[in-house]
Amino acid sequence: MNIVVIGAGAIGSLFGGLLSKRNNIILIGRATHVRRIKKNGLKITGKTKSNVKLSAEDSIKKIKFFPELLILTVKSFDTEAAVREAKPLIGKDTVVLSLQNGLDNIDKIKKYVDHKKIIAGVTTHGALFSKPGIIKHTGKGLTILGELDGNKTSRIKKIVKLFNQAGIETAASKNIAQEIWVKAIINSSINPSSAIFHCKNGYLLENPILEKFVERICEESTNIANANGIRFSHEDMIEKTKEVIRKTSDNYSSMFQSIEKERETEIDSINGMLVDIGKKYNVGVSLNEALIYSVKSMIK
Repeated sequence: MNIVVIGAGAIGSLFGGLLSKRNNIILIGRATHVRRIKKNGLKITGKTKSNVKLSAEDSIKKIKFFPELLILTVKSFDTEAAVREAKPLIGKDTVVLSLQNGLDNIDKIKKYVDHKKIIAGVTTHGALFSKPGIIKHTGKGLTILGELDGNKTSRIKKIVKLFNQAGIETAASKNIAQEIWVKAIINSSINPSSAIFHCKNGYLLENPILEKFVERICEESTNIANANGIRFSHEDMIEKTKEVIRKTSDNYSSMFQSIEKERETEIDSINGMLVDIGKKYNVGVSLNEALIYSVKSMIK
C-alpha cells in the first residue's frame, strides 16, 4: 500500500518504519530528521531494534501521487494546517487516518475532508525522539482503529490486517469515539503530570503522592466524560491509566518532550477540551484547569 505519514516525530516515525516492511512509505517531517533518514535510514532503538531504509521529505508539496492511506501524527495544534496542505494529495480512494492525541482532531479534519474518507485511531505505544534519524521505542502497546460511524468496513479490516502484519498489534473498534475519550482521559492524567514533575511515566506510580494525584485527575476527567454521555467507571479508568503507565514506564510523555524542546504542547486539545466540556455541564474542572495553568507557565 502507498502510505504517507504526515508528522514524522517519534510515533509517526515508529509507525512509518514498521509499516515500511511491507508497504511503500513516505515520511513527512522536519528537515534535519529527513536529511538524516535520507543519508543513513531511520534507526529505531529500544523495544524495537531496526535500521530502516524508507523515503522521507520535508514538505507535502514534494509528494506527486495520491496515497491509499494518509496517516496524520502531527500535534493537534498543527492538524488544520497539515490537512489544508495535504488536501491536494487526497484522491478519491485515499483514506485519512488520524492517529493523534486530543479530542478535537476529527472536527478539525472534517473542515477540509469528507467525513466518509476519515477514520480514527489511538495507540498506547511509547516512543522518544532521540535525535534526527533516530527514535527510541520505549513501550509496546495496543493500537485501535475505527470508522467514525462504527461500521466494521472492508477498508478498516484491511488496514487493521496491514498494521498487524507490520508487527503493530491492532484491533478494530465499533466505537472509536469512546476509545478517543479513553485515550484523552489517560493523557489528561499522565502527560501534564509527568511534564510538571519532570519525570518518566513510571515515576508517577513509584511516588505515592503522585500516584494519588494521577488518580484524582483521572476521576475528574472521567466525571466530565460521563456528563458528556460517554460512560466509564472511575475504577476502570484509573486501572487503564495505571496500565499505560506501567507499559510505558521508561517513556517521557510527548508533553514532557515538547516542554523540554520549548515547543507548544497539546494541553488545549486534551485538558483544555475537558475543561470546556466540563463547564458546559457544570462539572468540576479545577484539577484540569490547574494543570493547564501549570503547563503553560513552563513554556517560555
